[in-house]
Amino acid sequence: MQLHEDIPSGRAESILREFTGEIYQKPPLRASVKREIRKRRIYSIDILEIDGRRVLFKVGCQAGTYVRKLVSDIGEVIGSGAHMSELRRTRAGPFTEEKNLYTLYDVLNAYASFKETKDETLLREIIKPMEEAFEYIPKIYVRDSAVDAICHGADLAIPGIVKLDSHIVEKAPVTIFTLKGEIVALAKALLSTEQIMDQEKGLAAKTVRVIMPAETYPRMWRSKISKPL
Repeated sequence: MQLHEDIPSGRAESILREFTGEIYQKPPLRASVKREIRKRRIYSIDILEIDGRRVLFKVGCQAGTYVRKLVSDIGEVIGSGAHMSELRRTRAGPFTEEKNLYTLYDVLNAYASFKETKDETLLREIIKPMEEAFEYIPKIYVRDSAVDAICHGADLAIPGIVKLDSHIVEKAPVTIFTLKGEIVALAKALLSTEQIMDQEKGLAAKTVRVIMPAETYPRMWRSKISKPL
């Protein structure tokens, strides 16, 4: 963060602390989303270094937070004005800079090694299964008989559930998995874990985006559209 004026010692630290928790943001002019006020959560802000008007800090935030707008808002509250001079993403979901960062040269070398030896080891170190991207999203595991219906866009009914995570919240995102640990779809929970456990019928989640191709699992459902004789 580049401050536009000199400020008293300690003011930056005290103001940044005020921006933790739930904040309101309006995306900047150059944004890929509609410019309307929305809520985002700032989990943490830690100042790493202050050198004159330059403030190096680390922020943990909800997806969709505009850090350059956060910096601008902090500058307004401080009173000096500020802009973002540099941004470095060190984590996205379960993927971190320390464990999951590879260069294009790493990918090229791994592919060249595979072409020469037919050994997939290096490629598999870099190219991860899609399921790893959803590590922190609550999961619902379904019967094999329910998989293909969901792949065709059906919502998830309670009888199709075999097991589920304990921290599912109503209206929050969930993932639907097979018993083998394969992701089927992204969905929005219609009930909490406790509500799902207490009921025997009804819908548990609304399918938002299907990931698994249809017909991967045997079709065990009937279409409501009757076929002509």
